[in-house]
Amino acid sequence: MTISAPRWDMTNVYPSLESKEFKNAIKKYKSMLDEMEAFFKKASKANSKTDPKKLGKLLGESVDRFNALFELSNTIDPFINSFVTTDSRDKDAMRALSEFEQMSVQASILNTKFQAWAGKLGKAAVKKAAKTNASAKAHEFTLNESVDQSKYMMSEAEEILAAELTLSGGNAFGKLQGTLTSQLSVDFELDGKTEKLPMPALINLRSHPDEGTRRRGYEAENIAWEGVKETLVACMNGVKGETLTLDKKRGREDAIHASIDVCRMDRKTLNAMLDAMKDSFPMFQKYFKHKAKLIGKEKLAWWDISAPMGKTDKVYSFEEARDFIVSNFNKFSPELGAFAKRAFDNNWIDAEQRDGKRGGAFCMGVAGVKESRILSNFDGSFDQVSTLAHELGHAFHNECSYQAGKTELQQATPMTLAETASIMCETIVTEAVLKQVTNPQEELAVLEAQMNNATGVIVDIYSRYLFEKEVFERREKSELSADDLNDIMERAQKATYGEGLDERYLQKFMWTWKPHYYSSSLSFYNYPYAFGLLFATGLYAIYQKRGADFVPDYKNLLASTGENRAAELADRFGINIRTKKFWADSLAIIGKRVERYCEI
Repeated sequence: MTISAPRWDMTNVYPSLESKEFKNAIKKYKSMLDEMEAFFKKASKANSKTDPKKLGKLLGESVDRFNALFELSNTIDPFINSFVTTDSRDKDAMRALSEFEQMSVQASILNTKFQAWAGKLGKAAVKKAAKTNASAKAHEFTLNESVDQSKYMMSEAEEILAAELTLSGGNAFGKLQGTLTSQLSVDFELDGKTEKLPMPALINLRSHPDEGTRRRGYEAENIAWEGVKETLVACMNGVKGETLTLDKKRGREDAIHASIDVCRMDRKTLNAMLDAMKDSFPMFQKYFKHKAKLIGKEKLAWWDISAPMGKTDKVYSFEEARDFIVSNFNKFSPELGAFAKRAFDNNWIDAEQRDGKRGGAFCMGVAGVKESRILSNFDGSFDQVSTLAHELGHAFHNECSYQAGKTELQQATPMTLAETASIMCETIVTEAVLKQVTNPQEELAVLEAQMNNATGVIVDIYSRYLFEKEVFERREKSELSADDLNDIMERAQKATYGEGLDERYLQKFMWTWKPHYYSSSLSFYNYPYAFGLLFATGLYAIYQKRGADFVPDYKNLLASTGENRAAELADRFGINIRTKKFWADSLAIIGKRVERYCEI
């Protein structure tokens, strides 16, 4: 069903890509890069024996310059991407993005040089110097992290070459995957009318109430992926090959090592969470089997996983979705409700489904105006209402940082904690719907939405983790074929979904359209979602006990996610994420929903 939905407004950032304001911003960015290059050439001559006060001033000015540079780049970049992600055929936007990325190589090189310098200074000298300068002191966590990560750097010349080559290597392959999948469309008969559906709209048919439509969508999807698989497997091999080469040169232990550091967590935490997730699979399989029984099957096919259950005739207009979200955000916190209303009223959201637009959903902060922008593909389902709430959570996370006066470096949140506010907001709207249901069929429909989301974040995410892990292990030895990737994906799905699904009808092409696999700088962008769901579930349980008193501490946590490691931030709420028990307790909350689901 085609639902009327808005497009975002970016004109308060810059009038257009051709405007003098945008062109002046590009000139200023280039000028700032050159000025910082000159400054750093002198500053980096200082060493651990330099007078602490002088060193502190140099570190503080370095931090200030990086913050100013990142504030500008984090305004220009989302502005360009607002065009690229909504119309992959926009050649002017593509050219602007390419030109900006070329310039940004210099920023990456400067960051590399700074990290190397910090490593040579060492923590003792940094700590002593930071005491003498307010900016340096305020960013001591970032400075220490730079010292720690300097251990995993190649020589300066090699790092510079890697930054330059990635534009025509991993980054180019990632862009090709995004362009190809966003422009792919399929002729499909829907409600008696044949229309050309972009892939995001075709994928959304997985939640269509009619099984025949879902199955035809699944089959059409696979035919479409079959036609482009060779291009996409080349993209995958290119991205993973580059990542492996650089990880080895940088002295990383394995493919997941850099990801753990980026997430500011440790292997003990990751393993505790993964073990708890694996233990929960029988619980999810119980849900799958009961759902299969409800629709008259022994086992679910892939196209049945997201099939709506219970009362399915509710289709939300975008306005209804807006009002529902704002109303229930208000109950959690009037500030959260007012913020969401501002986002809707000021057209921060691009929700219309259309050809050339990227699939899925995301939120991006626009530093220069201290706002966010949200992309979604709204189809009127409760799942898409939940998605809007999820992305508004990301935007509220940004807002908390802006309000607290955090700098760009202080806002650099790891992927794990980046999902905290989004999952919390998702939970708020879902729990609100559950309280409003008036009959078992409505309750079943809402529980289904909850369980479908949890399935994606726990069971499917684990399968994606297994998939990516094996892809890295095998890519180290040779390139993989599309058939190899299909086989790895199907085995990963069998290992997680288990007896819950019909093994004849899995989704071997799941690797084709997930952009997370195609980023050379963000490997394993899967388990952070599970972290976010389970961490936020634990926090929501605390909120239920504490009520309104929880909100100030929660806002403070969101504002601080870029200034500490995950375990230390969790300690604020008495949570020990390094133990399996915390994760198991959060999964037990989901388990209660499974029990209720199976009772209906």
